[in-house]
Parts: sequence; structure tokens; C-alpha cells
Amino acid sequence: MNLSSLTPPEGQKHRKKRIGRGMGSGTGKTSTRGHKGARSISGYSIMRGFEGGQMPLHRRLPKRGFTNIFKKEFAIVNINQLEKLSGDVFNADILMQLGVVKKLGDGLKILGTGELTRKITVEAHIFSKAAAEKIQKAGGEAKVIGAVAA
Repeated sequence: MNLSSLTPPEGQKHRKKRIGRGMGSGTGKTSTRGHKGARSISGYSIMRGFEGGQMPLHRRLPKRGFTNIFKKEFAIVNINQLEKLSGDVFNADILMQLGVVKKLGDGLKILGTGELTRKITVEAHIFSKAAAEKIQKAGGEAKVIGAVAA
């Protein structure tokens, strides 16, 4: 078999329809757009979600719930994740370099899932009560930086 002898299957390739190239082409004059009507004019663009006059889906569906525009999105790290990491000082920058935190958002929050067996110093915007207790119980320090209202 030779790559230069390969051809597409019969009927796969079609010549592009050339629109608006005179009456003899079969697609001249109105250029397949028909006479008058919204879609016939140049510059026509359909509204997003338009369903031909039928009530659009986004208006037919019921609106429910509430979105809090003041919601805080924190990067969350658990105690057991800090236990696995080497080093004894952790802050947002170090955790981002280590790949534990991808996106900081409104700040760093430390939660108390897991056990801590060594002394560490953690700098974060918010600590849960359990996390702060476990860090202090292990002889470490939980420093709150840049007060963020939770």
C-alpha cells in the first residue's frame, strides 16, 4: 500500500455550492434565501434562544432559588493534607507552589479533618475551631492573616 495512492470513498467529496453567481447557476437572484421575510435580508442574526415565536425554554421553566452575590469562595485545605506535606511552615503561596491549592479565591481556609502528629505553623485567612485546636494541641501555631468576614 502506498500513501500517495489513497483516495476517499466514492461520494464522500462534494463540490461546494456557490451561491449568488448568476441565474445560470441555479442559486442566483435570491441566493437560496427566498423572497422577503426575516432571514432574507443581509445583516440578519437570530436572537439567542429564539424558537420561532414559541415561548423560549428559558421563559417556560420556573425560576427557583436564590444566588447570594456576596458569597465567599475559599480554597479549602484539611489538616490531613498538611500532615502529608514536608516542611513546618505553610501559607497560601507555599500551598499553591506545592499544588495543594489551585485557585485561592477569597482566601485560604483550614479545616480539621484528619490528625496532626507534628508541630507546624499555618498562616490562613480562616481556621475552623477543630483545625485551630488540633494545630495548637500538636504544639503548632495557627496565624490568622487579613481578616475576612465569613
